[in-house]
Amino acid sequence: MLNKIIKYFLENRLVTVLILMVLILWGISTAPFNWKIPFLPSDSVAVDAIPDIGENQQIVFTQWPGRSPQDIEDQISYPLTTYLLGIPGVKSIRSNSIFGFSSIYIIFDDDIEFYWSRSRILEKLNSLPNSLLPENVKPSLGPDATALGQVYWYTVEGRDKDGNPTGGWDLQEIRTAQDFYIKYGLNAVQGVSEVASIGGFVKEYQIDVNPDALKAYNISLMQVMTAVQKSNKDVGAKTIEINQAEYLVRGLGYVKKVEDIELAVVAVKDNVPIRVKDIGVVALGPETRRGILDKGGAEAVGGVVIARYGSNPLEVINGVKAKISEIASGLPKKTLANGVESQLTIIPFYDRTELIQETIGTLETALSHEVLISIIVVLLLVLNLRASLIISSLLPVGVLMTFIVMRYAGVDANVVALSGIAIAIGVMVDVGVVFVENIIRHLEMPENHGAKGAKLMQVIYEATTEVVSAITTALATTVVSFIPVFAMESAEGKLFRPLAFTKTFALLGAFILGKLATFILYHFTLTRCPCPCPLSCLMY
Repeated sequence: MLNKIIKYFLENRLVTVLILMVLILWGISTAPFNWKIPFLPSDSVAVDAIPDIGENQQIVFTQWPGRSPQDIEDQISYPLTTYLLGIPGVKSIRSNSIFGFSSIYIIFDDDIEFYWSRSRILEKLNSLPNSLLPENVKPSLGPDATALGQVYWYTVEGRDKDGNPTGGWDLQEIRTAQDFYIKYGLNAVQGVSEVASIGGFVKEYQIDVNPDALKAYNISLMQVMTAVQKSNKDVGAKTIEINQAEYLVRGLGYVKKVEDIELAVVAVKDNVPIRVKDIGVVALGPETRRGILDKGGAEAVGGVVIARYGSNPLEVINGVKAKISEIASGLPKKTLANGVESQLTIIPFYDRTELIQETIGTLETALSHEVLISIIVVLLLVLNLRASLIISSLLPVGVLMTFIVMRYAGVDANVVALSGIAIAIGVMVDVGVVFVENIIRHLEMPENHGAKGAKLMQVIYEATTEVVSAITTALATTVVSFIPVFAMESAEGKLFRPLAFTKTFALLGAFILGKLATFILYHFTLTRCPCPCPLSCLMY
């Protein structure tokens, strides 16, 4: 079969050249090095700095405000954990109970597909028995992201037109802009799973009830809660017809200001309504919070952008930056007491782009230097410029072919995966050296000296098929030696399997290109360069 493939490439020049050009252009379009070619669409490999070695887990959150950790553990965490144990593929379940909040971490086997596990969890949550959890307690599934998904952190600060900090903004104002403008804008970016807000104060209506007033009017706290709930809703009635026109009747009751709550009737004593303002004080205030965001010793408001599972982190970050530039002009602004005009500005303080670019840049430089050194070494050893160029051309094209396979095999480009290509450079050179050296040896035989046309093609064909089985065996031995790496599991497998994959892809690419090199050598050997340059002695 291999001999037939080699003969096909030798006899069909146009097909061979087209295949080679397609592989080169396709590899450039999938390369992770941010190469921009105007006429070539970009479909690059997913790029990250390090491999994601976290466990295959999903998180279920459950809120039960005002309850102690022991109540959360007994009535939510424990019954929900035991119920979720029946999900197929579950390896272990861990739970954490804090004040008013429960987190359950469901860890699946590594071979369980990520979104399949989420579907199974949702099926379980939708079929919970009515008596399993307290009334009105609803568990929810966490974002579809991994522990390595936090790719971009930022703060929201007041800045002047020159970008200098101005202050003058209340933490509640900034948090409101973050929750109802910035967060929604960034959530729309392709590949973003969630934007979590941090710091500041969430504005809410608060009622400070006077216990003495409740006792004097003989009103329970539950009556106050019920009155406030009933006063904060719209109600519908039937319709009335006036002049052959039908009108819908409804009562508008949603709370829009503090006075709306103050006038809510809690009870009636001796035909006198007892309102909320008679038994307490209503005001706007901050929601209870469990943590803050500190920047330089001062409180700040910000957010965390979490990339979706399977997305390209670098593309997500670039999309977030583009969206920030788009929504920046719409952020609130005001004139401070000192006359300075201040506008809220999004300031990043953790951006994985720099780490990714440093990692990929280092490996890009290392690969370039390796290819260049290999070319020099081959030139010195072979002492044939034309053969050296053919052998050396296998390296960059083989690397591009590796990127193609990585893109469609789902292997991310990170420091470990690209290291596999760097390790394979030496073996990739060997493939070309063996093929080309054997062809040159056959061409130097007296009976083949000056061979042209069909005779030349037959000589190259025989020289190539003579060593193809040996090269195949050598490469297969190298690939087989990586079987223990392919068999690794858990964190070790996620860390080292990409290296084994990329090295195998690079070796297979070099093997395929070695066959194409036979055609290139055949084509270049047909004509001799008439130029009497000093390098002509190295050309033949």
